[in-house]
Amino acid sequence: MRIATRYAVRTMTVTDIPQVLEVEKESFPTMWPPTAFKRELQQNQLAHYIAVVERNPSFEAPLQSPMEAPKRTGAFERLFGEVRHLLGSEEDSPLPPPEQRAELVIGFIGVWLLPDEAHIVTFGVRQSRRRQGVGELLLISAIELAQAKGQEAVTLECRVSNEPALALYEKYGFEKVGLRPRYYSDDREDAYVLTVGSVVTDKYHAGFEQLKAEHRDRYGECDVEV
Repeated sequence: MRIATRYAVRTMTVTDIPQVLEVEKESFPTMWPPTAFKRELQQNQLAHYIAVVERNPSFEAPLQSPMEAPKRTGAFERLFGEVRHLLGSEEDSPLPPPEQRAELVIGFIGVWLLPDEAHIVTFGVRQSRRRQGVGELLLISAIELAQAKGQEAVTLECRVSNEPALALYEKYGFEKVGLRPRYYSDDREDAYVLTVGSVVTDKYHAGFEQLKAEHRDRYGECDVEV
């Protein structure tokens, strides 16, 4: 059964950071300090960040008087409206409720393109959109990025207790190749090191395309703007 969706996959921008921080706080509530996303996006040439957004078809820009300049909507609304939250403090410039946003960031993934691998450094999904294929869509996007950039191996770390994530990674060909003791700073939990040796072989590509087709059949199409 195909489920309609309003999701879009696109490159994460600086103006997404306030919403991405919301998702990060939900995904990693004990992590401190938060990720320096602005520095990652603007200064780290190795870093590539992807966001999944849910577009609000009923979004309407606030009405204005004829004397006011035309209101920018859609991508421009995100660029010039929510940026005020980024420039001010969280208390001074709160984000509008999710239902009043033109786009709701529901997940993000960060990948560093290193000389010999694509390394997934962070990965989060908004709590209200979990178990809806968003995490899998982000993983698909990261693997596609690695393929497009000619990176054979894809690697990441995962908590040893995170069985749902481990099952997803295994589904996409990741294997346990190491263990990092006490890797996580909040509770000193160990992490498995997971890798796919090559995502550019014909064999992997065939299986990957099948998994992508199964995801589309279950969760529906989405716009890809990466």
